[in-house]
Amino acid sequence: MLPQLLTNTSGVGKTGPELRVVAIGGGTGLSTLLKGLKRYVVSPVSSNPPQPVIRELFGVVTVSDDGGSSGRLRKELNMLPPGDVRNCIVALSEDEALLSKLFQHRFRKGSGLEGHSFGNLFLAALTAITGDFGEAVRLSSEILLTRGHIYPATMSSVELEALFEDGTRVVGETKITASSGKIKELVLVPADVEPLPETLEAIASADLITIGPGSLFTSLIPNLLVRGIPEAIVESSAVKVFVCNLMTQANESLSLTVADHIRALNQHAGVQLFDYALINRKSASPEMKAKYALEGASQIAVDLEAIEEIGVCPLLGDYLEEGTVARHATERVAQDLMALMAQAPARQTLR
Repeated sequence: MLPQLLTNTSGVGKTGPELRVVAIGGGTGLSTLLKGLKRYVVSPVSSNPPQPVIRELFGVVTVSDDGGSSGRLRKELNMLPPGDVRNCIVALSEDEALLSKLFQHRFRKGSGLEGHSFGNLFLAALTAITGDFGEAVRLSSEILLTRGHIYPATMSSVELEALFEDGTRVVGETKITASSGKIKELVLVPADVEPLPETLEAIASADLITIGPGSLFTSLIPNLLVRGIPEAIVESSAVKVFVCNLMTQANESLSLTVADHIRALNQHAGVQLFDYALINRKSASPEMKAKYALEGASQIAVDLEAIEEIGVCPLLGDYLEEGTVARHATERVAQDLMALMAQAPARQTLR
């Protein structure tokens, strides 16, 4: 029988745990998760914070994007792509009104400006001033009063190279995403890049580590190819949770089940990563299914027995929220992650 998630933490006393949480990913998935976790972070102005609380929240973000505004700035200014980092900074911002809107503002016209977001340009300017992308991220976080820390997965300039099942190789995230073949293996170029020491320290002292949601091969796996990160995750005493995607993704995960996602992550990490998998059980509307079917995509199949055979405990919840696309219900995901951590004494017997 599957364990039931405790979805109400109101009964946890004010002496409940203060957690250190590390969320690993990229794209819109990581920023969506961070937005939900943010409300559990202890704030100086919080008179009655939720329980349990997050003492420190860290986001580790992939930096392999080579498309759009990020790709242009990367090529023209020889800097790390700022887009995913910018989204995470905004997600953790204390001020979700004017400053956040300013950072997300995208220029619709203007020679050289069209397509760029203000936040990307801001990070580019700070990088030029400080000479350090990591410092630019830190200063931007201070300006937006973020409730957490954002670390690039590596400070090295990297590209993705995919080996497809037909033997072909494709270099570059944009080209990989546009390819129609099935990805067999992903590598970083160069392969021997290092993470920030702060990232390894955060992982080592974490109580909870999450990976996902996000594009399997272009947002999640690249983080695990950075030397030292998988080993640090395994050595950490934290609870490790895979937050599974809602839908398959064209050219990345078509026909892959939840267990297939976990296997791919473990395979590229070279280690067994997870204790739990947080999985959506809510069915999409017929209209949403039809929209994704046009791309050949569908809801990810939940193969519970296969997940358990890998040694991962599946936890099911209603995490699907529909808009123009399917998105995770960020507050519900965060609530259930905190509920899981509120059961800390019980989980020691499950690990």
